[in-house]
Amino acid sequence: MDYNPYSQFGERDLTLNDHLAIDRTILANERTLLSYTRTALTMLVIGGTCIKFFGAWWMWAIGAAFLAGSVFVSAWGWRRYTRTKGRLSTALIRRTGAAEHPLQKETAARKAAPAPADTDAPPAPPSV
Repeated sequence: MDYNPYSQFGERDLTLNDHLAIDRTILANERTLLSYTRTALTMLVIGGTCIKFFGAWWMWAIGAAFLAGSVFVSAWGWRRYTRTKGRLSTALIRRTGAAEHPLQKETAARKAAPAPADTDAPPAPPSV
């Protein structure tokens, strides 16, 4: 059984703090994916450098190990990102009925609605 730490929030109303915590969790998850990607790219460059610029057999072995490690790290980072995103989506679906953040819907609705007329604005200058 896969434990979902967000299941504890399924039966209560979400406050502003809860919404902000969800935002922080989403951003932290994205930052973590980017750091895994950065590490994998660094390992890829190190492995390619070892293979391309050094001719000794042991440098080839080190380069191959770094290349294999790069693939492993990127796969592990993607797996972790998708698991965390799935857990968070499950919690949001349980509480709000949608996988996306509830405040994203409100923001999109505000952008789509026409802006109210400003009644306190000074009159426009007369045209000549």
